[in-house]
Amino acid sequence: MQSLVGYRTFTVLTIVITGLLLFLILVNGVRPEKYDIKEFHLSKDTIRSIKTVEDPVKTEEERQRAASEVTSVYQFSEEIGENRAAIVTSVIDYVLEEKAESVKSATPIEQQVSNLKENLNVLETDGEGIRFTDDALVSLLLLENESLITLRDSLTASVRDIMSKPIRTEQVANAKNEIERSIRENLQIPESVLPTAVLIGRYSITVNETLNEELTQARIEQARASIEPTRILQGQVIVQEGQIIDREVYRQLKLLGMLTNQSSLEPILGLILFISLCMWLVHMQMAKWRTNKEERQRALLVGMLIFILSVIGMKLISLVSDNFDVTIAFLFPTALAPMLVRSLINERFAVLMAFLTAAVAGLVFQEGYSAVLQMEIALYILFGGFAGLYVIQGAEKRSHLLQTSLNVAVVNFIFMAFYLLMTQSDYGVSELLFYGIAALTSGLLSGALTIGLLPFFESAFGLISTMKLIELSNPNHPLLKKILTETPGTYHHSVMVANLADAACESIGADGLLARVGCYYHDIGKTKRPGFFIENQMSHANPHDALPPETSRDIILSHGSDGAKLLQKHKMPKEIIDIAEQHHGTSLLKYFYFKAKEEGQPVNEEDYRYAGPKPQKKETAIISIADSVEAAVRSMKHPTAEKIQEIVHSIIKDRLHDGQFDECDLTLKELKTVERVLCETLNGIFHSRIEYPQ
Repeated sequence: MQSLVGYRTFTVLTIVITGLLLFLILVNGVRPEKYDIKEFHLSKDTIRSIKTVEDPVKTEEERQRAASEVTSVYQFSEEIGENRAAIVTSVIDYVLEEKAESVKSATPIEQQVSNLKENLNVLETDGEGIRFTDDALVSLLLLENESLITLRDSLTASVRDIMSKPIRTEQVANAKNEIERSIRENLQIPESVLPTAVLIGRYSITVNETLNEELTQARIEQARASIEPTRILQGQVIVQEGQIIDREVYRQLKLLGMLTNQSSLEPILGLILFISLCMWLVHMQMAKWRTNKEERQRALLVGMLIFILSVIGMKLISLVSDNFDVTIAFLFPTALAPMLVRSLINERFAVLMAFLTAAVAGLVFQEGYSAVLQMEIALYILFGGFAGLYVIQGAEKRSHLLQTSLNVAVVNFIFMAFYLLMTQSDYGVSELLFYGIAALTSGLLSGALTIGLLPFFESAFGLISTMKLIELSNPNHPLLKKILTETPGTYHHSVMVANLADAACESIGADGLLARVGCYYHDIGKTKRPGFFIENQMSHANPHDALPPETSRDIILSHGSDGAKLLQKHKMPKEIIDIAEQHHGTSLLKYFYFKAKEEGQPVNEEDYRYAGPKPQKKETAIISIADSVEAAVRSMKHPTAEKIQEIVHSIIKDRLHDGQFDECDLTLKELKTVERVLCETLNGIFHSRIEYPQ
């Protein structure tokens, strides 16, 4: 894969293709149902609202009604009454003053009327005033002063009395009639000036309680704001089957966007955002994973394939769910995808897979009148998925997956009980029995399908699961039996190297189990010519003593490639084959190289190096160190802690300077840790013993 396209290109293509497939699977489920209906026709179905929306027309009607019920706010002014009473007093006072002036200067009556008119013009406000006739003014001028004072006091009292009460515009006429009646009934007012008194009295009455528009408007706005928006609720019946679709029903359907002549991109855009978020999480998971690119490519491809297959399974269940009265989505194997990813890739990716499958399940199994996600299904799959993840951690054999699936079934059953109790519905015995069986079936299917699919993914993608590694570590495996029977010394050496490599890998967070199993098979190529390797010679003579260095070189150097071919022939996992092929890297076969030089032959150093390639992974690099260290320490007659420390440090330093770790991501800090752990383990193996007396 990596040879055809770059890592980044491959990652982007895989994520984009997965997103597109996910979109194609989910898009029909998020599109709202449309109806081809016309006004004033009978409805063929009972139509319910697919979402909750505000009805602006109904909301405005309710707010208008509330506004119309608001009582107008009026403001009463006592000052207006006092002003009108003061005008009445001023009119009579002008008459009294004119009479007093006329006595001094003997002014004729006509001049007095003219002077009085001029003075009364001062009392006009906004162009309004009392329009006295000459006869009316004459009647006042002819009245005695005492009578004028009585008239003034009576009119002022009547005006104050009437104006002390609130008078609105529509009440002015009644108030004028009331003061006229009061004046006419007042016996203190002379008959001669009665019409003039009535004129003054009616003029004095005016509006003293006016509308407060600002406060009234504020109350109207408050009343409008107190009305909650009228909403069409999700699942609400808009029209019953057989009911006439009137204008109001048609308007509501149009508002909901449920007519065939309406299209909405909002759900599609929402789905695109949801898928983009899911794929971004996958991308971040890959970016944070510290391993070689080829392994990441393989893990991404397998993870996305499992994800899409899970979604397809959900979709198939949802397509037939309408044919059942119960929720058959509970039959979906909740822990299948997380358990597969945990077994084939790693736990972090499995956690993400559990989350993604639960989120997508909420969309796939979403019913027409539920919320955006079918939360009970999403939580059901989430809890089952995490249960599978936590329990599978201790599974060492494929048979243990069935035990894991039983634990998943228990968690499913508990969640199902929670769901049935929270819905507070009355379920029949058959329904309760179905949901109980669904929880058990979901758990068992998770384990059974994981067992069935693991070999397919392992063989199709060259992956190796924890359970596969444990199976390969079984001493009864044919290849391990072959090593044990044909090369017992190599078998013992491999077991020792496995212990060293396992401890060293675990100390830096590498895969200790992979290193251990890889060590068991790393020298299987020696079974082709077992007697040419020192650990298998026992007390026999060393055949290399009789061979030229070139021949010995070819025999020793070939055991890596011979082992890789043998492992390939038996269809062993790629990781194990790589360890057999790379555990010597391109290091120099020093013994025979210097032997050839001592014999004076022309020597090319490259001819005495292993074909490689150099270790590509941390585990292989550590195995290469452990392999050399174990052989070197075993060859020492009296190994001490100081000697072990010296030889381990020397071997690591030599490999480092020779560039054997250049193609793996092993850091200097990790090498220090590996060196320390190897020394500690070797000291435990080769500790000094007391000599027992004979």
